[in-house]
Order: sequence, then structure tokens, then C-alpha cells
Amino acid sequence: MKQTYRFLAFDCGATSGRGVLAVFEDGGFRIEEVCRFPNQLLELGGKFHWNVYSIYENILKCLSDLAAKGTAIDSIGIDTWGVDFGCIASDGSLLGLPRAYRDPYTAGVPEEVFKVLPREELYDVTGIQIMDFNTIFQLYAQTREGFAPLEHARHILFMPDLLSCLLTGNSVCEYTDASTSGMMDQAKRAFAPELLERIGVRKDILLPIVQPGTVVGTLRRSIAEATGIGEVPVVAVAGHDTASAIAAVPAVDEKFAYLSSGTWSLMGIEVPQPIINADSARLNFTNEGGIEGTTRFLKNITGMWLLEQCRKAWKVAGRTYTYAGLVDMARASESYTGRIDPDDPRFANPADMDSEIRRALADSGHAVPQNDGEMVRCIYYSLACRYKEVLGMLQGFAPFRIGKLHIIGGGSANEYLNQLTADALGIPVVAGPTEATAIGNVMVQAKAAGLVHDRWEMRRLISSSFAVKTFYPRNK
Repeated sequence: MKQTYRFLAFDCGATSGRGVLAVFEDGGFRIEEVCRFPNQLLELGGKFHWNVYSIYENILKCLSDLAAKGTAIDSIGIDTWGVDFGCIASDGSLLGLPRAYRDPYTAGVPEEVFKVLPREELYDVTGIQIMDFNTIFQLYAQTREGFAPLEHARHILFMPDLLSCLLTGNSVCEYTDASTSGMMDQAKRAFAPELLERIGVRKDILLPIVQPGTVVGTLRRSIAEATGIGEVPVVAVAGHDTASAIAAVPAVDEKFAYLSSGTWSLMGIEVPQPIINADSARLNFTNEGGIEGTTRFLKNITGMWLLEQCRKAWKVAGRTYTYAGLVDMARASESYTGRIDPDDPRFANPADMDSEIRRALADSGHAVPQNDGEMVRCIYYSLACRYKEVLGMLQGFAPFRIGKLHIIGGGSANEYLNQLTADALGIPVVAGPTEATAIGNVMVQAKAAGLVHDRWEMRRLISSSFAVKTFYPRNK
């Protein structure tokens, strides 16, 4: 067997993308970012699209740069956000640009769909929380407006699979991304085409679902030659970025909850089967696909969005703080215990987040912060309290006792909030790795190459390769 393997992960988000190279050798592995590029919405004729060709060009540039340095790679994997898709013609061409979930064309669509497909029935089948931009609602909206690419499509491809198709010419539909669409039967782990048929959407546009680790194909010969990288295999990893992130949780057994912490927080558990009942629907939990056929049972929580928007307002007012400075300000204001509900709809996109939080505190009878430090403390404290509430909900569904919370993503570097969370939850909090999404991406490639056998071996290797820090509850 080879002594060294190199896997390349492309992790594409709504505002930027990056390439991360993982080198496996000597029983461990390391990662390094090798490229970064912007991603942005493109408005054409009043419709908002993703400029997928720009992402494609940046991927090719990254491959060319690696080849120029003499870096050989063993495979490539791509993860992105969920729900959005491109339309593929009978000759394999992309028809137009993918519509973006931020396009308001789906506003009010769920209510129209529910007239023929009741909300409760849709949730019972798919287990997915209702959001305007779910794929099933986008397809309904595109059908209603006579969107030409959809009318002429042979099939649709979700964003990671679309990029893989551009690179290889082959089409697959990967499980974790398909699971976010709102049209997959969770019990069967296959699409439910009858849902589309009932709402007047073509059902022949859906491909069979494949599991993470499936080899899509090799780079087109023209790409291999133009970049100099060679005919490298492209692997369908856990294409949904959160699924890749959860794959990188360095847990030792199944008795854990996870918190993917960033602008938004996703808190949940990993279970073998979906959890779909009246309580999960009422509490707005969602079931999404994970690696090895698992289900990510989770809840979306407003995260650092609150603080980011406050920083924006403060910057306009001439007050700029570093993240380290914000933590110091919160520590100095620990006597302040005002609290908000981070998921209150009033915080979705206010003109001035600082002012909106102050009004919410006043409306609920809490003391209003006297300075920015107390506002930062309020946000951190409120998040920790919300995490406690959601953990309590999760414990009511989990088939095991949750003994530990794993925090991954950028928010795992916030030691102050990590400690507050441990104090609130009363269980140990393990923080890291921060680069969980890219790590999960490359680990699925490593599994496809035969370096590891299952997710537990993956997690043991991650644990031995990356430092994490455990925060224990204090007696407070």
C-alpha cells in the first residue's frame, strides 16, 4: 500500500469557496488551505442565480496551481450548501444557471403547496422542516413560472453533484444533499416522486440516490491535460457541508450531541433512523442524511449572526472591536444576566441589531445593556441558555443518554462561550476541530480509498491528528 495519500476537498459556501489539501502519512494526517475564492449571487432579469461557472473556473485554477507545484492528488471531493440545483439537458449540458435559495420567488409557495399536499403529510414522509426555499418548493415555483431550463431538463443535480458533473461528465445524486430537498422519503432513503406528481411537477427529473463514498468518475481528459493534474478520481463525499462537518466529530461513541457553530448554529444528534412524529414536527426538528446511512436529527439555532450584525452597527457608529476584545468585554460584564430568545423572528434581519435587541430586552422586562460589553455578554449568555433548552428537547428524542456535546466549526474557538455552554448544559463540552467540514470531506475520500473502514475509525484518526479542548461544567 502507498505510504502517502493526498486528498483535495473543495468546500464551497454561499459567499466563498476554498480548496483544502489533506496529506495522510505516518498513521495520521494534516491539512492546509491551498486556495480561496469568492462566490456571490448573480442577478439576471430579476432572478438570482449562482455563478457556478465561476466556481468551476476557480476549481480548475486550483488544480493547475497544484500541478505546477508538482503536487499529485489521489482524489477530489466537493461539498456545498443544500437545496439548490442545476438543470441538465439530454446531452449532459447545463441549462442556464442554478437558481439561488435567496431568490424570493418561493415566498408564499409552501402555503400554495399545502392546499394539495398537507403540511403534516409532507413532514411525515420527508422529516424536513418547512422552509420557503426547500427544493420541492423551488421546483413548484419554477414549474408555475414556466422556467425553461426545468421544462427542458433530463434531470436535476444538486450543487456538489453539479460541480462533479462539470468535472467528470457523470451524474450522480448524493444522499446527504438529496435529504435536504424536502422530497426524499426518509424511511426508504429514496426520493418520493409521488410528492412531485401531486403538485404538478415532473417526477422524471430525479436520479437514484447514492451514498457518500461513491466514485463519480475521473476528471475529463480535457481538464486533466489542461490543468496538468492528470485523470484524478472525483468522489461524491458527504455533499452537504453540515454532513461533512458532523462526519468529523471526534466522538468515541454514539452518546453525544453536536453543535456546528458559526453564523448559524445547528444542534443535533446522530441516529440510525429518522425521528418523525408530532413532537418533532411541533418543535421544528429536521432529519437530514449523514454518512453511512445515518440521520442527522437537528434544530437550526440563530448563532453568531446576532453578534456579527451588532458589530456591523457598531462599526457604522465608529466602534470597532476584535473578536478577542469582544470576549474580554463579555468577561468584564458577567454580572449582567439579561437574556433574549436568539430564535425570535424579530432578529432575522433587523435594520439595527443592537437597537432591536435592546427593544426586545425592554419588552420582556430585562435590564437594557449599559454598554457594548453588556450587549456581548447578553448574546453569549442567551446562546448558552438556548443551547440548554435545545439539548433538553434532544434528550427527549434520543435513544441514549447524551453525555457530551461536541462543538465544531469556527465557533469552537470561542473559549468563553464554550465554558458558558458547559456551565449551562451541565455536561462536558469538547471543542474542535474548527476545520470540521473540510476534514469530514477528506475523510470520506480516505474511506473510499480504503484507508479507514467506518466512521468510528475516521473519528479516532481525527482525534489523534487534531487537538481538541474539553470544557467541564463549573459549580455555577
